[in-house]
Amino acid sequence: MTTIFTNGQFYTFDQAQPLVESVVVNDGKIIDMGSHEDMLLHWGRHHAIIKDLDGKMVTPGLIDSHLHLSSIATKLMTLDLEHVKSKDGLLQTIQQQVAQTPMGEWVLGRGWDENRFEGGILPSIEELDRVAPHTPVFLTRICGHVNLANTKAFEVAGYSPDMTIPDGGTVVLDPVTNKPSGLLLETASKIIERHIPKPSYEQFKQGLKQAIHLAMQCGLTSVHTEDLRTFGGLDQTWQLYDELLNQEKLGLRCNLLIYYPHIEELVQRNMYAGYGNDNLQIGAAKYFADGSFGGRTALLSSPYKDDPGNVGSEIHNKEELYQLFKQARDANMPIAVHTIGDQALENVLNTLQQFPAVAYRDRIIHTSLLRKDLLARLKSPNIVADIQPRFLVGDFPWLAERIGWERANNAYIWKSMLDAGIMCAGGSDAPVEPVEPLLGIHAAITRRAPTDTHEGYNPSEKLSMEEALRIFTYGGALATNEEAVKGTLTRGKYADMTVYSKNLFALEPDEILTVKIEQTIINSEVCYERTGAEHRSL
Repeated sequence: MTTIFTNGQFYTFDQAQPLVESVVVNDGKIIDMGSHEDMLLHWGRHHAIIKDLDGKMVTPGLIDSHLHLSSIATKLMTLDLEHVKSKDGLLQTIQQQVAQTPMGEWVLGRGWDENRFEGGILPSIEELDRVAPHTPVFLTRICGHVNLANTKAFEVAGYSPDMTIPDGGTVVLDPVTNKPSGLLLETASKIIERHIPKPSYEQFKQGLKQAIHLAMQCGLTSVHTEDLRTFGGLDQTWQLYDELLNQEKLGLRCNLLIYYPHIEELVQRNMYAGYGNDNLQIGAAKYFADGSFGGRTALLSSPYKDDPGNVGSEIHNKEELYQLFKQARDANMPIAVHTIGDQALENVLNTLQQFPAVAYRDRIIHTSLLRKDLLARLKSPNIVADIQPRFLVGDFPWLAERIGWERANNAYIWKSMLDAGIMCAGGSDAPVEPVEPLLGIHAAITRRAPTDTHEGYNPSEKLSMEEALRIFTYGGALATNEEAVKGTLTRGKYADMTVYSKNLFALEPDEILTVKIEQTIINSEVCYERTGAEHRSL
């Protein structure tokens, strides 16, 4: 059946026809585009379905190149701490939850950020124990790289000073008592996480279903998601997505990053990068080179300004990184690496260059801090930088206090990256930052928070509206070598489109915050449509 989406302002990002009024689709793919009059004349007979978009702006379907649908799902099941603004507020929230929690069960939460707290002070483990003396508490920082736990949680984990801590992790000790302070950095969280009861399969499935619907409500037609660590491994993760996308046909297209310990398992199941179908595919092998700025675990080439003895965390040394990448290449897998600090980026590039490319592009996830000498090295037909514009909103201005303004001005330099010919894909890293791509687009073109009024941090690195939209559409297709089938509105490509309530190109930057997603169209099907009752706010 032929469908004509018409009376719209279609920004195709296809140079041959950059702006059209109508797009004609059949069997989920675009077969023609042009003026309203011409498309109706050529295709409007034979019972074609006509869908009038009432003059609305349309782009290729938005793509998030890096998020965690599993963590969005589990966040819906736990305490949301993102809006807590003080130490006392955090303690009060914990105390209230403890009062509602049956004896022996855990209090779990995610989203705290001490940089948003008054005074920037976290509760001590003694303060945590006062509000939760008998209930284990485990709270994940917004970045996902730092956790906060009370004494009961350490007791359940069987912690002792001589316990082996996973490589790359640190249990932060009180300098006076030499006992845990409550903070766990990076992989140290595993000593407690392994004792937290996992949700049931059905709980995971219902949470994932909600996360998928949320993504489509935000205008996303495709996402690249990393979930094996949360969803219990390869088999269960694949089964969850297969049931929701291929059997229940929810609509969202998902590309699954494979956490590196599961590569051997992947090979044993005869799965590989690109395995799957149009709805669900296996993606790159995922690694971590370092941590986060928030936890002072991003790996820097010189020490932190506010912690002169610390250069961050090297999750894997150079020899380990080589062997891990070799395992991926032996399986013909592309490599995706979490890389925040400049030294981590240099280490990753040095290691990658020792291996030939494979069929799919490698990905440097975050690419937050770049020295100028690394820009030229990032330009490659085989490397995509997965960038998260909203990180700037969460990290400034405290990032300058942490690493100094000179280095901070080399953080999130997206304009320089594009000008250097680096392929960039836009994402959110949700739930680290909000899943709404319009918030990422706002951050990319303003380089400031929605509530700020200044000209933006390092304003020379602002993107234009077209550049910002391209990284969230065509860029996402480049990251998975799917530019032949998605990323622009072009004949023969998927009929994946996002419809907006206002024309983004006609707005002042802050007016973007008033824009609503009207429709999310995937494979020519309207998978989300805003109703009058919906008032989702950015």
